[in-house]
Amino acid sequence: MALKSTIYKAELQIANMDRHYYAQHSLTLAKHPSETEERLMVRLIAFALFANDALAFGKGLSEDDEPDLWQKDLTGAIELWINVGLPDEREIRKACGRAKQVAVVLYGGRVADMWWQQNSKALLKLHNLSVINLPDTEALIQACTRGMNVSSTIQDGQMLVGHDTGSFDLTPVLLKEPSTY
Repeated sequence: MALKSTIYKAELQIANMDRHYYAQHSLTLAKHPSETEERLMVRLIAFALFANDALAFGKGLSEDDEPDLWQKDLTGAIELWINVGLPDEREIRKACGRAKQVAVVLYGGRVADMWWQQNSKALLKLHNLSVINLPDTEALIQACTRGMNVSSTIQDGQMLVGHDTGSFDLTPVLLKEPSTY
């Protein structure tokens, strides 16, 4: 018998002064049995970084052909495809062919740094790709509860994450941004 996903509810308050986006989102996240709480929270942070009313969680680990998050237009065309973790370079190339914009949100410290060193040469050629590294994501686990209230304030590339029992700073590192033609 297959294990079922665990459901998490999040009230996410976003104040992104860099993008002039201010909203509250009531989100439901399904934690795959093989997924860690840290990865679940990185998906939530990725949502905060790219927040939009049309942004939605995909099936992620449950489905090979779907991202962790995506945004589609009214015709169903994929405007934004977001992968979290250390995806295979071929999967990223495939996503870049299917979506207008693709973002990879890395985490994992030295492992993420080594992944970037191994894949950067090929990924730098992809014009519609951005790659962001989130160092020091262990503090995210403290905010993870089945019913969580999280606030995210983003200004000048810095992120302050507040939750029911405290807060911490997160500094996303932009390793690659989309090229302008």
